[in-house]
Amino acid sequence: MVIPWYRNQGYNFTITSSTAYDQKWIHGRNIYENISRIVDSIFSNFLSRPGVRQPIFTSYCDGNRVTCNGLSQWGSKYLGDQGYTPIEIIRYYYGNDMYINSTSYISGVPSSWPGYDLTVGSSGQKVLQMQQQLNRIAQNYPAIPRIAEDGIFGPATANAVRTFQRVFGLAPTGIVDYPTWYKISEVFVGVTRISEPG
Repeated sequence: MVIPWYRNQGYNFTITSSTAYDQKWIHGRNIYENISRIVDSIFSNFLSRPGVRQPIFTSYCDGNRVTCNGLSQWGSKYLGDQGYTPIEIIRYYYGNDMYINSTSYISGVPSSWPGYDLTVGSSGQKVLQMQQQLNRIAQNYPAIPRIAEDGIFGPATANAVRTFQRVFGLAPTGIVDYPTWYKISEVFVGVTRISEPG
Protein backbone atom coordinates (compact mmCIF):
# COMPACT_ATOMS: atom_id res chain seq x y z
CA MET A 1 0.00 0.00 0.00
CA VAL A 2 1.33 3.46 -0.89
CA ILE A 3 -0.35 6.62 0.37
CA PRO A 4 0.10 9.24 -2.39
CA TRP A 5 -1.68 12.23 -0.84
CA TYR A 6 1.45 13.75 0.66
CA ARG A 7 3.05 14.52 -2.71
CA ASN A 8 -0.30 15.90 -3.90
CA GLN A 9 -0.22 18.29 -0.94
CA GLY A 10 3.20 19.63 -1.91
CA TYR A 11 5.32 17.41 0.34
CA ASN A 12 8.34 15.68 -1.18
CA PHE A 13 7.79 12.30 0.49
CA THR A 14 5.43 9.36 0.38
CA ILE A 15 4.41 7.15 3.30
CA THR A 16 4.25 3.45 2.51
CA SER A 17 3.70 0.18 4.26
CA SER A 18 5.93 -1.73 1.87
CA THR A 19 9.03 -3.42 3.27
CA ALA A 20 10.82 -2.19 0.15
CA TYR A 21 10.89 1.20 1.91
CA ASP A 22 10.10 0.93 5.58
CA GLN A 23 8.52 -1.17 8.30
CA LYS A 24 4.84 -0.64 8.98
CA TRP A 25 4.01 0.54 12.49
CA ILE A 26 0.59 -0.32 13.92
CA HIS A 27 -0.54 1.23 17.20
CA GLY A 28 -1.24 -1.39 19.85
CA ARG A 29 0.25 -4.23 17.86
CA ASN A 30 1.98 -6.91 19.89
CA ILE A 31 5.76 -6.78 19.84
CA TYR A 32 8.44 -9.05 21.23
CA GLU A 33 9.54 -7.94 24.70
CA ASN A 34 13.23 -8.52 23.98
CA ILE A 35 13.01 -6.37 20.83
CA SER A 36 11.31 -3.60 22.81
CA ARG A 37 14.07 -3.74 25.46
CA ILE A 38 16.84 -3.62 22.86
CA VAL A 39 15.24 -0.67 21.04
CA ASP A 40 14.89 1.17 24.37
CA SER A 41 18.59 0.55 25.00
CA ILE A 42 19.88 1.87 21.67
CA PHE A 43 17.50 4.66 20.72
CA SER A 44 20.17 7.35 21.21
CA ASN A 45 22.55 5.64 18.76
CA PHE A 46 22.99 6.95 15.23
CA LEU A 47 25.16 6.21 12.21
CA SER A 48 27.71 8.61 10.77
CA ARG A 49 30.42 8.90 8.13
CA PRO A 50 33.41 11.25 8.45
CA GLY A 51 32.71 14.53 6.71
CA VAL A 52 29.00 13.81 6.18
CA ARG A 53 26.72 16.13 8.16
CA GLN A 54 23.25 15.01 7.10
CA PRO A 55 21.63 11.86 8.54
CA ILE A 56 22.74 8.59 6.96
CA PHE A 57 19.90 6.87 5.09
CA THR A 58 20.09 3.11 5.56
CA SER A 59 17.46 1.26 3.58
CA TYR A 60 16.17 -1.97 5.06
CA CYS A 61 14.23 -4.94 3.73
CA ASP A 62 13.62 -8.51 4.77
CA GLY A 63 15.95 -9.84 2.04
CA ASN A 64 13.51 -12.64 1.30
CA ARG A 65 10.23 -11.32 -0.06
CA VAL A 66 11.71 -7.89 -0.81
CA THR A 67 15.33 -7.09 -1.67
CA CYS A 68 17.03 -3.71 -1.61
CA ASN A 69 20.49 -2.13 -1.84
CA GLY A 70 21.16 -2.15 1.86
CA LEU A 71 20.69 -3.88 5.16
CA SER A 72 18.41 -6.91 5.09
CA GLN A 73 16.73 -8.70 7.97
CA TRP A 74 17.78 -12.22 7.05
CA GLY A 75 21.16 -11.20 5.65
CA SER A 76 22.06 -9.47 8.92
CA LYS A 77 20.74 -12.46 10.87
CA TYR A 78 23.07 -14.80 8.97
CA LEU A 79 26.01 -12.45 9.53
CA GLY A 80 25.17 -12.32 13.23
CA ASP A 81 25.08 -16.10 13.33
CA GLN A 82 28.62 -16.04 11.94
CA GLY A 83 29.78 -13.84 14.81
CA TYR A 84 29.66 -10.41 13.13
CA THR A 85 29.24 -7.51 15.57
CA PRO A 86 26.62 -4.78 14.89
CA ILE A 87 29.24 -2.39 13.45
CA GLU A 88 30.70 -5.16 11.29
CA ILE A 89 27.23 -5.87 9.88
CA ILE A 90 26.68 -2.16 9.15
CA ARG A 91 30.10 -1.94 7.43
CA TYR A 92 29.40 -5.13 5.43
CA TYR A 93 26.47 -3.33 3.80
CA TYR A 94 27.59 0.32 3.77
CA GLY A 95 31.40 0.35 3.77
CA ASN A 96 34.22 0.60 6.29
CA ASP A 97 33.81 4.34 6.90
CA MET A 98 30.57 3.88 8.88
CA TYR A 99 30.49 4.50 12.65
CA ILE A 100 27.90 4.01 15.39
CA ASN A 101 27.70 7.05 17.67
CA SER A 102 25.67 7.74 20.76
CA THR A 103 24.29 11.07 21.84
CA SER A 104 24.42 12.02 25.50
CA TYR A 105 21.65 14.61 25.09
CA ILE A 106 18.03 13.53 24.61
CA SER A 107 15.60 16.39 24.00
CA GLY A 108 13.15 16.90 26.83
CA VAL A 109 15.07 14.77 29.34
CA PRO A 110 16.34 16.68 32.41
CA SER A 111 19.65 14.80 32.66
CA SER A 112 21.34 12.06 30.69
CA TRP A 113 21.88 8.49 31.89
CA PRO A 114 25.10 8.21 33.94
CA GLY A 115 26.51 5.55 31.58
CA TYR A 116 26.21 2.68 34.07
CA ASP A 117 23.39 0.92 35.91
CA LEU A 118 22.31 2.31 39.28
CA THR A 119 21.76 -0.48 41.79
CA VAL A 120 22.01 -1.22 45.52
CA GLY A 121 25.32 0.25 46.67
CA SER A 122 25.37 3.08 44.11
CA SER A 123 25.51 6.62 45.42
CA GLY A 124 25.94 10.19 44.29
CA GLN A 125 24.17 12.94 42.38
CA LYS A 126 22.57 10.67 39.76
CA VAL A 127 21.03 8.49 42.50
CA LEU A 128 19.75 11.61 44.27
CA GLN A 129 18.24 12.96 41.05
CA MET A 130 16.52 9.64 40.34
CA GLN A 131 15.14 9.50 43.92
CA GLN A 132 13.78 13.04 43.60
CA GLN A 133 12.11 12.20 40.31
CA LEU A 134 10.59 8.98 41.68
CA ASN A 135 9.17 10.86 44.67
CA ARG A 136 7.61 13.45 42.36
CA ILE A 137 6.16 10.68 40.18
CA ALA A 138 4.76 9.01 43.33
CA GLN A 139 2.52 12.06 43.86
CA ASN A 140 0.63 11.03 40.71
CA TYR A 141 1.20 7.26 41.07
CA PRO A 142 0.68 6.49 44.78
CA ALA A 143 1.53 2.78 44.33
CA ILE A 144 5.16 3.89 44.11
CA PRO A 145 6.52 4.22 47.67
CA ARG A 146 8.14 7.49 48.76
CA ILE A 147 11.86 7.16 49.56
CA ALA A 148 14.58 9.13 51.30
CA GLU A 149 16.31 11.60 48.99
CA ASP A 150 19.81 10.92 50.27
CA GLY A 151 21.76 9.91 47.15
CA ILE A 152 22.26 6.37 48.48
CA PHE A 153 20.72 3.49 46.53
CA GLY A 154 19.54 1.14 49.27
CA PRO A 155 16.85 -1.55 49.49
CA ALA A 156 14.01 1.01 49.79
CA THR A 157 15.12 2.73 46.59
CA ALA A 158 15.38 -0.65 44.83
CA ASN A 159 11.84 -1.45 45.96
CA ALA A 160 10.53 1.89 44.64
CA VAL A 161 12.31 1.29 41.33
CA ARG A 162 10.79 -2.23 41.09
CA THR A 163 7.31 -0.80 41.70
CA PHE A 164 7.88 1.91 39.09
CA GLN A 165 9.03 -0.73 36.61
CA ARG A 166 5.91 -2.84 37.24
CA VAL A 167 3.60 0.17 36.85
CA PHE A 168 5.21 1.17 33.55
CA GLY A 169 5.67 -2.27 32.00
CA LEU A 170 9.42 -2.72 32.48
CA ALA A 171 11.13 -5.82 33.85
CA PRO A 172 10.95 -5.40 37.66
CA THR A 173 14.66 -5.77 38.42
CA GLY A 174 15.02 -2.90 40.89
CA ILE A 175 18.01 -1.73 38.82
CA VAL A 176 17.99 1.60 37.00
CA ASP A 177 19.35 0.58 33.62
CA TYR A 178 19.25 2.68 30.47
CA PRO A 179 15.57 2.06 29.59
CA THR A 180 14.46 2.58 33.20
CA TRP A 181 16.41 5.84 33.55
CA TYR A 182 14.76 7.32 30.46
CA LYS A 183 11.31 6.03 31.43
CA ILE A 184 11.66 7.71 34.84
CA SER A 185 12.76 10.92 33.08
CA GLU A 186 9.89 10.71 30.57
CA VAL A 187 7.25 10.18 33.26
CA PHE A 188 8.81 12.86 35.49
CA VAL A 189 8.63 15.41 32.66
CA GLY A 190 5.03 14.35 32.00
CA VAL A 191 3.80 14.69 35.58
CA THR A 192 5.57 18.00 36.16
CA ARG A 193 4.06 19.45 32.97
CA ILE A 194 0.60 18.31 34.08
CA SER A 195 0.91 20.56 37.12
CA GLU A 196 2.12 23.59 35.17
CA PRO A 197 -0.39 26.47 34.92
CA GLY A 198 -2.00 26.62 31.44
